[in-house]
Amino acid sequence: MSFRKYLVLVALVLFASFGDVALSHGMKRIGAISAARWTELFTAVLDPWVALGILLLLGFFASYLAALSWSDLTYVLPATSFGYVLLALLSVWLLHEKVTLTRWVGILLVSGGVAIVTQGPALTRRRDREAETELKTNPARNQP
Repeated sequence: MSFRKYLVLVALVLFASFGDVALSHGMKRIGAISAARWTELFTAVLDPWVALGILLLLGFFASYLAALSWSDLTYVLPATSFGYVLLALLSVWLLHEKVTLTRWVGILLVSGGVAIVTQGPALTRRRDREAETELKTNPARNQP
């Protein structure tokens, strides 16, 4: 996998983690919204933190689409599992949340398990080779 593709995966993790933290911070400032007051969700978008969170999550979505364009879902999703660890760290540092030992163990187990899954055979590698072969045999496809 190329350096550029690794950068897309890193961007995916960063956008998702920081976007979730910004949304959480913004919604905590706004307060609880009940089903009876669901229309307040529309005004919540005007909160700067919620708006920032939405923008960051749009960056996540764009990165996610890019990653899925060249790789399998079963590769992309596990490859971003480090986001769980980063999200917990950001929640502690920026939101001052308490993360119990049990949650840390759970986060590490999930991330470790996902790391094992990513070591299995990937169609992604086979598809990359097929695409390279296609470009070599049909160079006209590479031109806009």
